[in-house]
Amino acid sequence: MSKRKLSKRQTWRINKIQQERSERADKKEEQIHDELEGGDLGPEQSGQVIAHFGTQVLVEGSDGEQKRCHMRANLGGLVTGDSVVWRIGKDEHGVVVARNERESELCRPNMYGELKSVAANIDYMIIVVAPEPYAHRNLIDRYLVAAEMSGIEPVLCLNKIDLIDSENQEHFLHLVHDYQEIGYRFMHASTKTDNGLEDLKSFLKDRISVFVGQSGVGKSSIISTLLPDEDIRVGALSEQSRKGKHTTTTATLFHFPSGGDLIDSPGIREFGLWHMEEHEILEGFIEFKPFIGTCKFRDCKHQAEPGCAIKKALEDGHISERRYDSYQQIINSLLDVAMRPH
Repeated sequence: MSKRKLSKRQTWRINKIQQERSERADKKEEQIHDELEGGDLGPEQSGQVIAHFGTQVLVEGSDGEQKRCHMRANLGGLVTGDSVVWRIGKDEHGVVVARNERESELCRPNMYGELKSVAANIDYMIIVVAPEPYAHRNLIDRYLVAAEMSGIEPVLCLNKIDLIDSENQEHFLHLVHDYQEIGYRFMHASTKTDNGLEDLKSFLKDRISVFVGQSGVGKSSIISTLLPDEDIRVGALSEQSRKGKHTTTTATLFHFPSGGDLIDSPGIREFGLWHMEEHEILEGFIEFKPFIGTCKFRDCKHQAEPGCAIKKALEDGHISERRYDSYQQIINSLLDVAMRPH
């Protein structure tokens, strides 16, 4: 049965009703802001954004009490983890009047390719890898570059160590060794055997952390173990595809019972769509940094150009061939995205 076509008058009426609803919503929002700004606000106090709900944020004060707050229009966007100044108003409404400078910021592109903040003031990015799904080094390197560019200290966590056997043990021994040699911290965990979880709890104490990694590596399982009283769903690993299913939908800050905080953000399957410049990718490989800016040519692509300091460092053993290949692979993926028709 074909869809009935609306007449011009019907279309006009539908649009008019939608416009009126939108205007009523805007007017209601303006009235709320007028009430909050009307001088009946309490004293300024410090707080932290622990969740975001459209036009409102949930702020936790220094006393641990939580209040839903509106935001002043000139603040720009607020995200979970932001340190703010807020005031209480009539009917227990709150209003955020200022945002303190961010020490770090985690961003990712939205569906339109625009880079948006998703969390702030994070100390550690815990990059979770596991035997299943297979830990691809290039994907790990993408997370490391993202952490370096966000000003967040990356920490690698090998999860599901109960799945390491005689067939894959050598692979993971080399994996851990290679990243530790560069200077990255590596931790081990298993929610099945509780191996390494106490060390992880101790490490996360008094810090704000975020867990990232390929879907199915067990991020939600670790989080559920560390936060036994919180309702965080655990995604099952698909038996058919061996790929995980995304389980979280909004960024929320939780308090660990043993100390420290976690910002649980939507799963990110990979960083292939990260819109970064080539020089940012280069700086994200920390062992490359001593050689950046010392090439013979300023526009050196670090491939076959004479006098390339990066290639020389590769030949001298200061940079591993695997990491160099990973860098070139990420650069090529950026070029592929740039050349696609929009």
